[in-house]
Amino acid sequence: MRTPRGEPPSILASTFGREMRQAHFNFASSYTPLNHGSFGAFPSCVRDYQQRLQCETEAKPDTFIRFTYPKLLREAREAVAPLLGAETDELVFVPNALTAINTVLRNLTYGDGDVILYFSTIYDACKKTIESLEETTGVRGHCIELVYPVEDDDILDKFRTAILEIRSQGKSVKLAMFDTILTFPGVSFPWESLVPACKEYGIYSCIDGAHGIGHIDLHHLTQVGPDFFISNCYKWLMVPRGCAILHVPYRNQALIRTTYPTAEGYLPAAQREAPSQESYFVNLFEKVSTIDTTPYICVTAALRFRNQICGGEERVRTYCQGMAREGGDLMAAMMGTEVLDNRKGTLRNCCFINVKLPLEVTEGQEEKHTGKIPAKEAKAVADWITITTVDEFDTFLATRYYAGAFWVRISSQIYLERADFEWAANVLLDLCNRVKQGIPRI
Repeated sequence: MRTPRGEPPSILASTFGREMRQAHFNFASSYTPLNHGSFGAFPSCVRDYQQRLQCETEAKPDTFIRFTYPKLLREAREAVAPLLGAETDELVFVPNALTAINTVLRNLTYGDGDVILYFSTIYDACKKTIESLEETTGVRGHCIELVYPVEDDDILDKFRTAILEIRSQGKSVKLAMFDTILTFPGVSFPWESLVPACKEYGIYSCIDGAHGIGHIDLHHLTQVGPDFFISNCYKWLMVPRGCAILHVPYRNQALIRTTYPTAEGYLPAAQREAPSQESYFVNLFEKVSTIDTTPYICVTAALRFRNQICGGEERVRTYCQGMAREGGDLMAAMMGTEVLDNRKGTLRNCCFINVKLPLEVTEGQEEKHTGKIPAKEAKAVADWITITTVDEFDTFLATRYYAGAFWVRISSQIYLERADFEWAANVLLDLCNRVKQGIPRI
């Protein structure tokens, strides 16, 4: 893992929690970071390393971009590939997961009667990508409705039922898209069970693992064998924004004919046979357009921080998932509510926690002095709670009205500790009491 300016300087190890936050991250002293899952955060040593890379780029633009960068890019791919149990030339970097999703979906060819199967919990921009394809191709989307809590086995049953229903209509499921961890509610999704079902029915599987790498163990990815796997590195791997990986096993690389936008690495079909298909796939993504690609090559510094300072991926996962459970249970106890989970307890196998707020909803008009919220005002109330946490408490507590109740999603991370969850619960209790008293008036 050579770098143009040597390795990031050695830094002293810190324990997880507030000490980690103060010693290695760049948050304002007044800010409580409880929403890591949206935009991520990266440590000071990675920030400093990126700035050195950017300085070298400005000092010798042609030298760095044409000659130094490609070497560092390969080293970054070599460093991250083992986290997926993959070979280096099976993955490339792109700016974000949505770019990778579009790259996969728009490279496939569709005919009338082809279907993209997805769940109602899909990330909204991914759904809009499917809707966009419906305007220009013969493909159509088919949504499987899910309302949480739900059992993993029920999800698989709904998946199989949908496939058979589509086939009974004379149509064909071309591709199925699903998550590793859902965005909201923030819960674990049974992707390992759905991939074999895709293989059974001859369907391409595209995994939106935006909350995957650095969040859950993916060493077995290639054994599970999805056709396409995408994951943001800037969220849970602590790499600068934006950086994501697109994993395409060798067997499917011929399907990826172009990047989006199409760039200088593209070759017409007749010319692709000269280089090997594997090298064509890698070369496609080496230089797509002139943007700041230093986040890609900061992967090595981020992994070094996680290994040397944090004690490795398993230790990070163990702490974050454990703190999510401990913190979520604490918040639910303080608010007299519950944590979202199913009977088998699989939803909480991640670093998110979803806690119900102590607010009641009525389908009718507000009853005076009951503190109940009319259902028609519920979304506005949830938005008010979220915005008020920003304006008054210098944090961000993602609150939504979902399945007849109010829920808050908290992201656990190595820079948080029990006291942060306790503080969040007190903030939410304050805001819920205001709501019950009629503040705000929507």
